[in-house]
Formats: sequence, structure tokens, C-alpha cells
Amino acid sequence: MSDDRLRMTPGPTEVPTAVRQAMSEPTPNPDLEPEFFEFYRSLTDKLETIYHAGIDADGTSASERDEDVVVLGGEGILGLEAAIASLVGEGDQVLCLSNGLYGEGFADFVENYGGEAVVSEVSWRETLDVDVVADVLEEEGPFDVATMVHCETPTGTLNDLEPVLDVLEEYDVLSVVDAVSSLGGTPVPTGKIDVCLGASQKCLSAPPGLTTCAVSERAWDRIESVENPTLYADLEPWRTAADEEWFPYTHLASNLYGLDAAVDLLLEEGLDDVFARHEETATLCRERAADLGLETYAEDEADCSPTVTALDVERATDVQQAVLEEHDIVLATGLGDLEDEILRIGHMGHNARTDRVERTMDAIANVLE
Repeated sequence: MSDDRLRMTPGPTEVPTAVRQAMSEPTPNPDLEPEFFEFYRSLTDKLETIYHAGIDADGTSASERDEDVVVLGGEGILGLEAAIASLVGEGDQVLCLSNGLYGEGFADFVENYGGEAVVSEVSWRETLDVDVVADVLEEEGPFDVATMVHCETPTGTLNDLEPVLDVLEEYDVLSVVDAVSSLGGTPVPTGKIDVCLGASQKCLSAPPGLTTCAVSERAWDRIESVENPTLYADLEPWRTAADEEWFPYTHLASNLYGLDAAVDLLLEEGLDDVFARHEETATLCRERAADLGLETYAEDEADCSPTVTALDVERATDVQQAVLEEHDIVLATGLGDLEDEILRIGHMGHNARTDRVERTMDAIANVLE
């Protein structure tokens, strides 16, 4: 493995030098040192800015918003499970909106925690349809909670969530959104979401190991009413933990230092510029793919995410291996049954740079010759 290996995967992404340096700082005792709680609160304030960038940038200060941001010690899947464990009780009916693997996967968590999952699925090559959602709410409700995914990483689609969230609000249904692969790379409608989940290793370009959650007041109220059978996947203690200066478990201090440095890089660049950079690299990637005769897995390119491109490629695993062996570039393929049918390029976070995309597409072109 060479030092100049290029990892163009849709998470974990390349970790900048400043982030790695921050993680090498002396490790405090996060349970006993007051300064660490001050640091943690500062970090969550910064994360609130990222959560509300692009859509909710209305001048409202973090302290005036309806959400609290907390950071859990665990990879992004922890957030998905914790949201369901904390919001879903025995027999609760949950609407799981799906156009891909992770949307479908929410139903497994619901059933594991005693809820009744109703899956409303559209083609994985398409995005969520608000009319379909409205019909299901009318015909099969009432629902207590609804789950959905903003960016379906395995297939590269980006759902337009605002119309869906509006209709859920009409039916008084709490919303849970997996924004793991979009947060920090494109605007997320956090102000309309009850529990919005992110992770350190995607567009934020910090190492894996941390989950971020933006939780609304009405979500906190429901969380307090649900009997959660777990400890590590329980969101309730986090509502007051930082202000009361304790953590439910010893936090991952070095990972938090790295995340803080990663967030600072985004804020210093300016989030509008960050989002524009992701759009530019996504457009370049798809233009280069079209020149090679490759099409996106999504039927409509307008449904593609600015953070990842999923291409229809025959024998994708062979192409992936050749690009690695011949060009020292790491790519991802599809997941599950689509492993050998989709090649994925992650232009997210630190990797959303035109020179990196050019190098990657040059390598793919060379392998496909």
C-alpha cells in the first residue's frame, strides 16, 4: 500500500492532515475534566451550523433552534439503531420509506425492537414519491414514526425530502432521516426532521467512529415516554448529559478532536462553497462517465446525489480490482445482489476535488479500454 493511494470510496473518505494531527493531541479524561465538556458543547454548536446550512440559514442562532445535536460514540449505524430503539415501543406502527438498501434496512430495526414495520418501496433506480407516501398514510395509518434515507449510498440517489416531510407533518408522524452520506456535502432539511442522523466518516472526512444526531423537542418528548431496552443505543440520557457535565459512557476523546478539526475545515471554507464543490465534482464525474458510455444506476440523472456516483458497470468487481492494482485507487461496488453491477465513486468530503475525480476517471477509462 503506497502513501499516494487514492481512496475514492463513498465513506470512509480520505482524512485530511489537520484531522489526523488533532487526533494525536494528548488525550484528556472526558469524564473528569471540565474543559472537555466545554469543548464538546462547542463542537455540537458547530455541528448545528452544518445541519442547518443551505436550507435553514435564516439567521437563527443555534440556541434558538428546535433541535439539539448530540454525538454518540459509534459508527453511523449506531445512530440508525439508537433512533429506532429510542422512539419505537412494542406494537408501534412505523412507516419505512424505501428506495434502497438502507431505507429497507430500517424495517429490521423496527421489528427487532417490537414495532410493526410497514415498508413503502419504490424502484431502487428512482426516488421517493410524495403521492405514494400520502396514499399509504391515508390507507394504512395511523403511524407513530416514519423512516427514510436522504442519500442512498449503495445506488447513489438523493431523495427530495421536503415534500415528504411536509405530508408527514400533516399526519403528525415523527420523522427519522438517515443523512449519513449527505450531511456536510449537500443541504439537509433538518428543520423539518425530528431525528436527523449523520456520521463522521462521510462528507465530514473524519475517521469512522462517531454518530451525530439532531433531535427535535417533540422527538425528545417521545423518547422519554418509550421504554428502551438498551443502554448504548439509548438517546434519552444525551438530552441533558452535556449541560450536566457527564456522559452515559466514556466518550471517544481523540475521535471527537478529529471531528472538531474536520468541522472547522468545512466552516473555514464556507458551507455554500463546500456544497458548490460537491456539485462541481459530481457533474464532472458524470460527464466523464458519459464520455465512456457509462450510465448512472438512477434512471434520471437529476436524482443522483452530489456526494456519490453509482454507475451501471458489467463485472464491476473486476473493474474495481483492476483500478486498485493498476492505478492504486480504491473504488466501491454495489452491495448485496448489486455487487457486480454497480461501480461507485465517492466524491464526498475531502475527496470532492476535481483533480481527484479526473485521476479516478482516467484510471477507469484506462481499465475499460
